[in-house]
Amino acid sequence: MTIEIRVPTLGESVTEATVATWFKAPGDPVAQDEMLCELETDKVTVEVPSPTAGIFGEIFAREGTTVGVNAHLANVNEGAVNEKPNRPTGVAKPTSVESSTVDVLVPTLGESVTEATVVTWFKALGDPVAQDEILCELETDKVSVEVPAPSSGIISEIMATEGTTIQANAKLAMISGSAASNSAQSAPVFKNISDAPAAKKAMAEANISRDQVKGSGRDGRIMKEDVTKAVSSASKLERQPAAAKPRPPVPADDAYREERVKMTRLRQTIARRLKDSQNTAAMLTTYNEVDMTEIMALRKEYKELFLKKHGVKLGFMSFFTKACCHALNEVPEVNAEIDGNDIIFKNFVHMGIAAGTPTGLVVPVIRDVESMSFATIEKTISEKGARARDGKLSMAEMQGGTFTISNGGIYGSLMSSPILNPPQSGILGMHKIQDRPMAINGQVLIRPMMYLALSYDHRIVDGKGAVTFLVRVKDALEDPRRLLMDL
Repeated sequence: MTIEIRVPTLGESVTEATVATWFKAPGDPVAQDEMLCELETDKVTVEVPSPTAGIFGEIFAREGTTVGVNAHLANVNEGAVNEKPNRPTGVAKPTSVESSTVDVLVPTLGESVTEATVVTWFKALGDPVAQDEILCELETDKVSVEVPAPSSGIISEIMATEGTTIQANAKLAMISGSAASNSAQSAPVFKNISDAPAAKKAMAEANISRDQVKGSGRDGRIMKEDVTKAVSSASKLERQPAAAKPRPPVPADDAYREERVKMTRLRQTIARRLKDSQNTAAMLTTYNEVDMTEIMALRKEYKELFLKKHGVKLGFMSFFTKACCHALNEVPEVNAEIDGNDIIFKNFVHMGIAAGTPTGLVVPVIRDVESMSFATIEKTISEKGARARDGKLSMAEMQGGTFTISNGGIYGSLMSSPILNPPQSGILGMHKIQDRPMAINGQVLIRPMMYLALSYDHRIVDGKGAVTFLVRVKDALEDPRRLLMDL
């Protein structure tokens, strides 16, 4: 029996990975749970084990290929005889080998695309097909997608007719019969396939001729996205934005002393997500300041006893985390998120604690933090921070956060506007503690002060709610007894 090897779940907001290394070649024997390949995402490296023992079969995604979640990577033939072929990794099995019934699945549609519509079937039930022959065309809200035959055979069943909307990775059809028995009558017919219907419609709407578009489909076949690119290119020639212009030449003496380094995938993702956050959310920041006198006195009085009993230092983060939980309880929209036209309120707090690492910023998440003690919070933050710096955090530990705290004060930041971590609606920025003269009861006193910044999504959080949240955090920190009495 043929077992399909697919890309596993990569974690929240991670939709694609790159095939880094194949450890097996077609024909190699594999044991159950033996590592077949390694995938790289912008955050972690993922190993893909074999779900069964057998003989390694066909590879569908070669090294260096970018694949989406659940994409078909390879096959393992369970209980097959080991007849290792002499061919390089990633080359398909010869068509003379008999194959079992093969499913035709919706291919990877792209980031954030979850469904498509079947536009045209080029084959009918009972028709012979050759491997890689185009079977049908799908259309999404972004691109048109050709679906090739994964093997030679006969179309034995069609599950999704023209006009049907299907989900990503849904089954479209089934191919049965052996490749050898059908190869003679299944010669490719790519040259007889006209341009995609969606492309013809798009060219007519854009009033452009076929010779103005370069086809990317089989045998130069024009797809809908080719028309979109042609229209976009024509528009850019008229008005190319400054940001798209290449870097101007620099003096030779300067160029000699420069160093060009390719951005890591993590850095690229950080840049993209932060910019997406600015483009998507109606982000606004409100500020306040907190007198840290009481908390600093409390830490000084109990830090040795706390360390002796719990084996961890009493830091500021547990106080801020507790204060935020109390404030989120009163202003729940700061702990909510937007989903289409709905608002999802969370009756729990999964707190993201931003941590700097040698490769970039990561945000480990402490789940159900509202029910934790000061000691548990401090231990969890310490443990996750150490694992983040060592690059040992799993994807599960960085997903599902509902609110985030970012402490720029440890680097000396006096004031900043933190950027939201989508789909969250709020993030609290902590800053440097600095002695400042304050007017207190008619007297000027020197107090350790910290600026607080709350960035929030104005689409869901009103100004009153944001200010109330920050005032509640300030009140709880300036009088820590309120945290113990849930006030």
